[in-house]
Amino acid sequence: MAINPLVYKKLSYDFFRDIAPVASMVRVPLVMEVNPLLPARTVPEFIACAMANPGKLSCASAGLGTSLHLSAEPFKMMTGVSYVHVAYSGGPPALTDLLSGHVQVMFDIISGSIEIIRAGKLRALAVTTATRSEALPDIPAMGEFLPGFEASTWFGVGAPKNIPVDIIEKLNKEISAGLADPKIKTRLAELGTMPFARQPPDRSAA
Repeated sequence: MAINPLVYKKLSYDFFRDIAPVASMVRVPLVMEVNPLLPARTVPEFIACAMANPGKLSCASAGLGTSLHLSAEPFKMMTGVSYVHVAYSGGPPALTDLLSGHVQVMFDIISGSIEIIRAGKLRALAVTTATRSEALPDIPAMGEFLPGFEASTWFGVGAPKNIPVDIIEKLNKEISAGLADPKIKTRLAELGTMPFARQPPDRSAA
C-alpha cells in the first residue's frame, strides 16, 4: 500500500479505490545481519570494513522496492558506505545465498531470520527499530549508532471495496481478539513481532 504506488508507474489496482482496510495485524522490525565469515561484529566494524573495501561487499534483498531493499538504502546514505545491491525474487533465496556466503549482508524482517540468528548461522549487528527488540535483547538498535535511523514493516488485511461494513467490523473484531490471545502474543514476541491492532476507518458517512 505504501511502497508500490511510489515504485511502479502503473498498477492494476488503486488501494484507496479498490480495497477496504479490515485490520492491521503486526509490526515487524528488520535486522541487519551478516555472514559469520565477515569479520565485522558491530555496525561500526561493518562500516569500517565496507569503507576499506568499496563496492566489494554485496547486500541481498527480497527484491527491488521491498522493505528489505528500502531499509538498506538509507543505511548507505547515512554512512557513506558502498556495497552492491543484489535483488532476489523473495526472502528465502536471499537468505540462502547469505548463509552460503555468496552475499555478505542483508536487512531482513526479524521473524524471517531470528531462528537462524539464534542458531549462530548468521550474525545480527542491529535491529532497525528505535529501541532494542525483546526477542534479541543483546542486539543493539541501529539508532544507537545512527541517530534517527528507524525502519519496520507491517502486515494487515484488506477486502474488496464493496464489502458490507458489518462484515469488516466482524473480521476486525475476530482478528483483534486473536492478536490479544496470550498464546498468540507469546508466539509473536518469540518471533520479534508486535501486535498492531487498529480499528478500520469509519465508512458509515461514505
